[in-house]
Amino acid sequence: MAARPRRQGWPTRRLMAWWCAALLGLSLVVTGQDWPEWDFAQIIKTAEQRNNGLGSAKDRLQDWAKLLQSAAQQPERQQLDAVNSFFNRQLRFEDDMTVWHQVDYWATPEEALIKGAGDCEDYAIAKYFSLRRLGVPSQKLRITYVKALTQNQAHMVLTYYSSDRADPLVLDNLIGEIRPASQRKDLLPVYAFNAEGIYMPGAASGNKASDTKKLSRWQDLLKKMKAEGFAIGDG
Repeated sequence: MAARPRRQGWPTRRLMAWWCAALLGLSLVVTGQDWPEWDFAQIIKTAEQRNNGLGSAKDRLQDWAKLLQSAAQQPERQQLDAVNSFFNRQLRFEDDMTVWHQVDYWATPEEALIKGAGDCEDYAIAKYFSLRRLGVPSQKLRITYVKALTQNQAHMVLTYYSSDRADPLVLDNLIGEIRPASQRKDLLPVYAFNAEGIYMPGAASGNKASDTKKLSRWQDLLKKMKAEGFAIGDG
């Protein structure tokens, strides 16, 4: 029997370190975005009423709407660059205790832009939903919980898979440049999730470890975004 070919650009030891084929084995079926358009005029009006005005945050929300409009017809790689750069530029890093006076709070993109600040999961969440709005299917995206080895701390990034055999790209707030996962030896994956489910390193190829309905913070996040006026389905 012929040896199974090694995936290009993804050495076996790095494959084991990142996903052990749990995520790379997924079939990435490209489907069009079927969410209704987001009515930013109404979303911003509602946010102004809820927050007794927005000040400079209104500009950030309007800039987000402009980003989504301008990037709508771009190739996916250009969309990744535009979204990654936008949120890395618009948000300053602050921990949840400083921003929300809570140990762990998952902010919606609107909440993060109103504050103009967020921690690592807020960057990843905002990038995820922006790319989903631009038509990138959830099967290509993972909000990915990792250990940042250099900082020796928990961290979240967004990973993008152009195909089931591709070396995933990492969208990160620690490093502005989007790099393949094989070049991010400073990150050790713990688990990942998207609208379809939760995935663990070492799982059989394509198998979900659990359903995101069991991820309470994710479900709370979806509810908040819908209350803000964002049509997002199941994410």
